[in-house]
Amino acid sequence: MKKLILLLVVAFVGAVSARSEVMIADVFARQTTSLDGKWNVIVDPYDTGYFDYRRQPYDANGKITGGYALDKQAKDGELIEYNFDTSPTLNVPGDWNSQDEKLFYYEGSVWYRKKFDIVKSAPDHRLFIYFGAANYEADVYLNGKKLGKHIGGFTPFAYEITKLAKAKNNSLVVRVNNNRHADAVPTVNTDWWNYGGLTRDVLLVETPATFISNFRTRLKAGTTNTIEATVQLDGGDKNQTVKINFPSLKIAAEMTADTNGVARFELNTPNLAWWSPENPVLNDVVISCGADELKDRVGFRSIATSGTDILLNGKKVFLRGICIHEEVATEGRRAWSEADARMLLSNAKELGCNFVRLAHYPHNEHMARVADELGILCWEETPVYWTIQWTNAATLANAKQQLADLISRDQNRASVIVWSVANETPVSEPRTKFLKALVDEARALDGTRLVSAAMEVHSGTMENHPGAKPENHKVVDDPFGEYTDLCSFNQYTGWYDGTLEKIDRTTWSIKYHKPVVISEFGADAKQGLHGETTTRFTEEYQAELYRRTLPMLEQIPGFSGCTPWILFDFRSPRRPLSGIQDGWNIKGLIGHNGEKKIAFDVLKNFYGEKAKADATK
Repeated sequence: MKKLILLLVVAFVGAVSARSEVMIADVFARQTTSLDGKWNVIVDPYDTGYFDYRRQPYDANGKITGGYALDKQAKDGELIEYNFDTSPTLNVPGDWNSQDEKLFYYEGSVWYRKKFDIVKSAPDHRLFIYFGAANYEADVYLNGKKLGKHIGGFTPFAYEITKLAKAKNNSLVVRVNNNRHADAVPTVNTDWWNYGGLTRDVLLVETPATFISNFRTRLKAGTTNTIEATVQLDGGDKNQTVKINFPSLKIAAEMTADTNGVARFELNTPNLAWWSPENPVLNDVVISCGADELKDRVGFRSIATSGTDILLNGKKVFLRGICIHEEVATEGRRAWSEADARMLLSNAKELGCNFVRLAHYPHNEHMARVADELGILCWEETPVYWTIQWTNAATLANAKQQLADLISRDQNRASVIVWSVANETPVSEPRTKFLKALVDEARALDGTRLVSAAMEVHSGTMENHPGAKPENHKVVDDPFGEYTDLCSFNQYTGWYDGTLEKIDRTTWSIKYHKPVVISEFGADAKQGLHGETTTRFTEEYQAELYRRTLPMLEQIPGFSGCTPWILFDFRSPRRPLSGIQDGWNIKGLIGHNGEKKIAFDVLKNFYGEKAKADATK
């Protein structure tokens, strides 16, 4: 335990020293001022905003001398060819694609500007600008000074502005660029919409001079009633008394943080109810240090594997799941709010799910928090998708940072049981080495959850099925499976691989004696398009594929759950079939018009029977 906490502290300090960003966890429990709303914007496909046509934007001392970041006003005949005050506006949070039809396919830079005043609660308090996410790169400036650059479209970041902020008329300028790059994570090719912009909340955060920057609570491994907690302080006076209190459990403790600002607790309680989908009990926790106080609600549960079983709180569980993209299909936009999260997860709940795969990148923080309340287990994923630059050290560092930021944000969510490090990555030695490094990172930062990835399958023969024809026999022997807790893979027999009748002939060999979770299967169907079960893109074809696939999957040794692809249709530029797809991946069980397809009830009925069987065990 001490070694793990030391690793966490080193990772935290290393991240801060390497970047100008700071760690602010549990942001919704803090004293904040929302900067959401209308922001003035300048669309800048040529990145003119880095220059003012006459000189570089920085002088020899690194001071900004030109460009949009200065947010200048023309005086005495000065030529300035931009003006935020008269420019159009976009809503923040939000993507620019769905807000302006001219930006629907746009990939490039947009400059955002927000003016705001500040009234601090105390003179010695600190101020931070917090971004829930910006896709994909964000250059952030306050009052003409650059705060930093964030790379990664789905994780939070913050900058301290205590010394730069003014009482009146602060100018916050952010250049957001969503260009795709071969060395990025994700890389150039994806099968989802590349929504650009400030896609999640932007907040002004006020803290005491020394504050609680992060904390973690969890059930101690191997126990049933011992809570472990770690609290990290940030500030000049780290040797302060830290208090932790669970009012409903009637337990509390306090201690002085060490020289690194870390306080560690173990608290025993005889009245600890475990969190589960059937009983998603959450406990109030209050953590305080001097003038700083955080309040949250946390659940306690254990997750492990034993052979081919997944054990939740020591009992075998079947994962009745579905995949979800962070999108509101009926409005064709990026999802970002708590209301959006409740809509998506409530539909999964109606389907009979106890599990969701949040694909293929970190979703907004509301998703895991609402899942905590509703009793839905979560698989969270980093956007290592398809063909990343496996031998590029910078690409690996980017992937590690996104994984670390996700773990830091959601480590207190009982609903999160799987960290997934990749999706559908072709097998090669450099790829396996890359992914193994991510597994090691996940386990070093949080060894209490399962680690997996969505792997692929191939056709072939194995000794235990000597009579099977290679084209009808599927083999899962990805070498990366040696390092994961689950054997998870995507399979599309009957859609990309043959027609419906092939499903009935398919047999399986699994190399690993681990729980098998089918991370994807499915078929496209246009909601409202009906026909024979043999006619592709009809609801009937999709429903028949589900009827045949589910019994086939149950024949796989160790079958412990599945997350079919996908809950709702979602936008994708890779899907151009006119009159059918029209820019949508239509594998959803719910159409982008909000109407359920026939296959929704097929899966719902299957999950209903699974739930009944689990209840009798």
